[in-house]
Amino acid sequence: MRKRSVTIDGHRTSISLEDAFWAELSAIARVRGLSLNALVAEIDHARGTTDAGNLSSTLRLYVLAELKKAAANISRA
Repeated sequence: MRKRSVTIDGHRTSISLEDAFWAELSAIARVRGLSLNALVAEIDHARGTTDAGNLSSTLRLYVLAELKKAAANISRA
């Protein structure tokens, strides 16, 4: 588990994730041409105000969804 600070809308917040999730988030951000902060802020904004889950869980689910999309694209090719 690694804790990192990110900036969302000008506010610093700490997020704890396993190294594998940080690595995947960084790779997704790189592919999309975003900074890690920008990607995390985008994910945070997309979850809206009705999502009661914490940001760490939301980020894990985002990574899972992205990996599942990639796997589906590979299997269709």
